[in-house]
Amino acid sequence: MTDTSTQAPELAGAPRRSYAKSAADESLEDYSLRYAPHSFRRWSPLSVASTALGGIAYLADYAIGAGIVMSYGFTNALAAILTAATLIFLTGIPISRACAANGVDMDLLTRGAGFGYFGSTLTSLVYASFTFIFFALEGSIMAQALHEVLHLPLAIGYLVTTLVVIPIVFKGMSWISKLQAWTQPLWILGLVGPFVILAFHSPGTFAEFTHFGGTQGAGSGFTLLGFGLGTGIALSLIAQIGEQADYLRFMPKRTPENARRWDFAVLAAGPGWVVIGAAKQLGGALLAFAALDVVGNAKALEPIAPYVESLRPWFGAAALPLAGLFVVVSQVKINSTNAYSGSLSWSNFFSRLTHRHPGRVWYIFLNCGVALLLMELDMFSALGSLLGFYSNVAIAWIGAVTADLVINKPLGLSPKYIEFKRAYLHPVNPAGFGAMCIAAAVSICAFFGWFGEYAEAFSPFIALALAMVCSPLIAWATKGRYYLARPNPNAESTSAETLACTVCEGAYEIPDTADCPFHQGTICSLCCSLDADCHDACTKSPAGGPVLLGMPTTRG
Repeated sequence: MTDTSTQAPELAGAPRRSYAKSAADESLEDYSLRYAPHSFRRWSPLSVASTALGGIAYLADYAIGAGIVMSYGFTNALAAILTAATLIFLTGIPISRACAANGVDMDLLTRGAGFGYFGSTLTSLVYASFTFIFFALEGSIMAQALHEVLHLPLAIGYLVTTLVVIPIVFKGMSWISKLQAWTQPLWILGLVGPFVILAFHSPGTFAEFTHFGGTQGAGSGFTLLGFGLGTGIALSLIAQIGEQADYLRFMPKRTPENARRWDFAVLAAGPGWVVIGAAKQLGGALLAFAALDVVGNAKALEPIAPYVESLRPWFGAAALPLAGLFVVVSQVKINSTNAYSGSLSWSNFFSRLTHRHPGRVWYIFLNCGVALLLMELDMFSALGSLLGFYSNVAIAWIGAVTADLVINKPLGLSPKYIEFKRAYLHPVNPAGFGAMCIAAAVSICAFFGWFGEYAEAFSPFIALALAMVCSPLIAWATKGRYYLARPNPNAESTSAETLACTVCEGAYEIPDTADCPFHQGTICSLCCSLDADCHDACTKSPAGGPVLLGMPTTRG
């Protein structure tokens, strides 16, 4: 962006801040660094939910489920997938409702849920990692399909899968919502079709699958080690709730008239994604098992090969192009979401470090570029190990945020509302940030075998438990003093009334503004984030210390 406000505006000759065209155009920007105002939330609850659920079309679930079953057998895989789905669902409920009700994305929620303004910078990087890791996984699957159908070299296929989503993501929610709506019927047909064919052609496969002991000698019985290791891989998807929240922030205001539809849409599109996700993991494992003797162990882990074999009984030679079409549609749907969410997380990350914001759209290229590099390095071959490691960090983050929403806030250890503006936050809040760091550090040590094989297998559970326990303990020990740096006089406001920013002169809804003593007036949250000259003067408490909870500006 063009940041010309190097002085407070009351000083002579200080011009207003002007934004680069891509950053100023909200049809491109989608309020990437700020609160989503009521005036922009023009979609119905059903439309928002449909767009959010369109992003779970990914086929990495097939590969993840197949990998768990092949490694640890059906019994362990079933227990692991269902356990992971339950934990993801429960942690996703409060996060989804908070983002939908407050018009904030996962980054802004994290700031106010125990991490502080700069503390959440690390989680933006964690979230960005999630988006480009899964972009690379999904892109690899699409490239495999293009190779099988069109004999396109994988290296070229990786480039094609990357470039095809960029124009869609450029236009943000407006184009992505149309893409998801138009492709949803075709995707549903392609999702259900193979299992219908399998039920008619080879119904006994379903029963045989339940006795499958894997390809690595795990056996068909239950083992704690197999269950723990499988759960860790499945739990790597826990950060998917962030991508769901990136859409849920556009939910319209909850009213008595739309309350039932609003609640159902948030539940379905928020934590509800994992119900379909778990079914896809088991379904992908079933297709891999059914095709195992034909395609072999390695190809069974690539969704395209088992999918083709599942269609052959009815479609013969047409099975391959039909499978390729389904894979392409699925991967474009999900990688549009991955690229979109990645652009949001990178925007948040760099804006706080550099006090510059050229616009969300430029970070699409960064996210896609990193994902392309991972594809070219063949990260698909290390899928299980990569996801097992990543899940420890992601779970520690999500666990700390969830603990604040379901424990700290009800107990009065943190403010009842979500404060995301720099003007009212400490740089780092040890309650959430400290809990995440402790949980991640211990669980990663466990993951690398420092505490024995059982701790290694259950390292994700260690991460979740420590994060959930440490967050309220630290908040209690610090008396919640690091949640707010100073009182927010408009903390209770959810008004759609607008105020003019003294720096950029734009009009913004009250929840997206702060009172700025440095600029002597109202400032919007983005100008506040980008100001490099104030040195956080506004967050210095009049008494010389941090704000304690229980002051009139906190609700309860």
